[in-house]
Amino acid sequence: MSAELIHGRGSVINPTNRFVSLSVIPDPDTSPEERPAPQTLFFQDHTKTAIATNDSPDIGFDASLNPYRGCEHGCAYCYARHFHEFLGFSAGLDFETRIMIKRDLPKLLRKELASESWKPQTISISGVTDAYQPVERTERITRMCLEILAEFRNPVAIVTKSALVKRDADVLAELASHQAAVVCISVTTLDNHLASIMEPRAASPRARLDAIRVLTQAGVPTGVMVAPIIPGLTDHEMPDILAAAAEAGARFAHFLPVRLPLAVADVFQDWLERHFPRRKQKILDRIRSLRGGKLNESQFGKRFKGEGIWQEQFGRMFDVARRRAGITGSFPKLSTAAFRRKTEQMSLF
Repeated sequence: MSAELIHGRGSVINPTNRFVSLSVIPDPDTSPEERPAPQTLFFQDHTKTAIATNDSPDIGFDASLNPYRGCEHGCAYCYARHFHEFLGFSAGLDFETRIMIKRDLPKLLRKELASESWKPQTISISGVTDAYQPVERTERITRMCLEILAEFRNPVAIVTKSALVKRDADVLAELASHQAAVVCISVTTLDNHLASIMEPRAASPRARLDAIRVLTQAGVPTGVMVAPIIPGLTDHEMPDILAAAAEAGARFAHFLPVRLPLAVADVFQDWLERHFPRRKQKILDRIRSLRGGKLNESQFGKRFKGEGIWQEQFGRMFDVARRRAGITGSFPKLSTAAFRRKTEQMSLF
């Protein structure tokens, strides 16, 4: 294993930004031990809109909300890393140490939901980066947005790998009483050591399972996302993850194979070289087998699904393990029937 590691970080490199011709190269004469540990920096994101829309046939929602850009969880495989390049940063270490905060988001969200042009529909939170990453503990932007969604009774779907979502069980339960909330907890591995180096600042596997338990007991429809499955590294854990999630109360389950778009492939390959050099080639070969000989497939209809023998094997394993675990539900259908343009509080004005 390479000695050049940074505690609490998924990446130690900053691949060149494909949009920027200049890049910083560390002094080769400076040892890793002498280089200062990278600190997380936070920047105000002056976005003008709260709700983003998409028309992708691969995504099950048209509207999304992302309180942060960049993610301190630092997951080595994160497909969202390359989006940081649009901000002039790198998909590597910058992604997890240069975090954009949308402090105006709650105000913008209220305005957009109150507009007659808004057509009530499910809003996805954490479609790109995790809305419950560490800085949310103090910023509480996600919490404020959920409170506004609850006022309007607009349905919301959340995907997270943070146990912090338990904090908002009360608001989510209120929305769930109107069939307007669902949460999916991402669990990649039950191996604490692997999780600590692959997802260094995310919640532990057990903490995520506890989040499923707390939300389910609060009446919030909650499921597990076994994702991403990394062939040759985490695929064998699928049955155990599903069994543990079922014991915690998960009502539904899904799985997704890893995908490595653009610079994400560089980050993940470097991570493998540092932590699993002997298994690196095997893992990459299996990913290529899933992706038609490439590390990523960007074509609609294929980018979120694998293909070939490994995908078939994962599908069969998932179906059998899910049934054995007793997870029989499907992703719940949310409703906009209770949506209200104005709340009682708003009508006072």
